[in-house]
Amino acid sequence: MRRLATGREFDRGLLGQRCSLELANGDRIDLPVERWTDGCGQGDAVLLDGCDGPTLDIGCGPGRLTAALARRGVVALGVDSSPTAVRLTQERGAAALRRDVFQPLPGEGRWHHALLADGNIGIGGDPVVLLDRVQELISPDGDVLVEVEAPGHGLRREAVRVLSGDAGPWFGWAWVGADAVAEVAMRSGFRVDWTTSRGHRWFARLERR
Repeated sequence: MRRLATGREFDRGLLGQRCSLELANGDRIDLPVERWTDGCGQGDAVLLDGCDGPTLDIGCGPGRLTAALARRGVVALGVDSSPTAVRLTQERGAAALRRDVFQPLPGEGRWHHALLADGNIGIGGDPVVLLDRVQELISPDGDVLVEVEAPGHGLRREAVRVLSGDAGPWFGWAWVGADAVAEVAMRSGFRVDWTTSRGHRWFARLERR
C-alpha cells in the first residue's frame, strides 16, 4: 500500500517556518518553500505556456501556478493534501480541493493538461504508478507537464519525512532526472515530446503513446 504524506507535515513550512526533507540515511534536503509561496518565477512560464485548456495542478501547494492560469483565463483546479496549501490557493482567487490524487477527482478523463510541478512526479514514491493514475485523469489527447531533476540524477526512491519544527511520519518519495523520464514515461503509456531547462530547473512534456 502507498504511504502518502497527509499534507499537514508541510503546513508549518507554508506558513513561514524552515522546512526540509530528511532521508532515511539522515541526509536533509531544504525545501524551497519561499519559491512556492511567492509569485511565479524563472521557469514557471514553461509550464504555464503549455496549458491552453482545462488544467489539473496536482500537488498545487500554495497555488502560484493554479492562480496564474486562472488569471490567464484558463480553467484550472489545484489539488493538494495540505489544508493550508488549499486555503492559500483559494486566497489567491483560484479553485482548489483538499484531496489525495489517488482519490476520486472532478472531471476525470476530461482534463487537457495535468501539472506535476516542483518535483511532484515523486508523489507516492513510484512515478509509474502516479502516471498511471494521471492517465485516468486526462483526456485522450491530454498531456502531462512535469518538472524533473537535471540530467544525471536517474530515478531515485526514498523514504522521507518532513522536518519543520518537529518530524512528521515517514512516506515514500521519488526523484526523476531528465535522463530517466523517457523510461518512466514509456512504462506508464506515455512518451516524452520534449525536455527543456530554464536556469537550474528542468521540464518535460509527456503525451500518450
